[in-house]
Amino acid sequence: MSDSWLGLDGKVCVVTGAVGGMGTKFCEEYAKQGATVVMVDLLEDKVNDYAKKLHEEYNVPTLAVKCDTTNEDEVDAAVKKVVDTFGKVDVVLNTAAILRFSPLEDLRLDEWKTSLNVNVTGYFLMSQRFGRVMIEQKHGTLLHISTIASRFPETYSAGYSTTKAAVNMLSRQIAAEWGQYGVRSNCILPCFVKTPLSAGFYSDPEVEKGRKRLTASRRIGTIDDIANAVMYLSSDRSDYTNGGELTVEGGFGIMMGDMTPKPGGRRGYAIEHHQPAKK
Repeated sequence: MSDSWLGLDGKVCVVTGAVGGMGTKFCEEYAKQGATVVMVDLLEDKVNDYAKKLHEEYNVPTLAVKCDTTNEDEVDAAVKKVVDTFGKVDVVLNTAAILRFSPLEDLRLDEWKTSLNVNVTGYFLMSQRFGRVMIEQKHGTLLHISTIASRFPETYSAGYSTTKAAVNMLSRQIAAEWGQYGVRSNCILPCFVKTPLSAGFYSDPEVEKGRKRLTASRRIGTIDDIANAVMYLSSDRSDYTNGGELTVEGGFGIMMGDMTPKPGGRRGYAIEHHQPAKK
């Protein structure tokens, strides 16, 4: 499959959390596809250096923008900078988010508010302000990195599942209201993916083995797996996908039955009790 299959060449793609977690990989994949890459992050020096690196390596236009996505003045300034520089915006990918661990009974109100602010308000502001440009130009794609934990509670994680479930609904709301203007909005729901932030989970071989057992594919995901989904949903190849939630989790969500114990194991039980078909 050639890079041109996706048709992202020349599209202006904005990525939040551009130099943290998955965002770095997504920016590189857009650059490989020939897209113009706008990198939004709080870490000014790092995002400037990365924008320069991608420009030099892939010979595509890049723009680094220091921005707190929870601050509407800074988001408005980012929108203006992008439009003044490139004249349009084609894709906005929300990846910036936080995960904190705490039992709910011990969670402080300020921690709860911070999670809501970053994981929900930040996605809302970026979507709304760039969305206004998309509505005016009659096209645009909004993508949001959610998680399978938006459907199944991630216990003791300080309301992470709650905020990500809100992201799913925000995306549907955008699709329902703005689809008439040529604007699409979709979520990607990963699970069990090795990233710089999750690497510690897999330092214990037994943890990795147990997590593999929970997926139908019997493997842990990679950032490439998520990036492939991002590229597809960013492209016009997915033009009739709107308000959707694409799970990229190796079949984790279908394994409840397989995890239910049976005497001798589920496969062994089935073999032992199988009645051969009559000839």
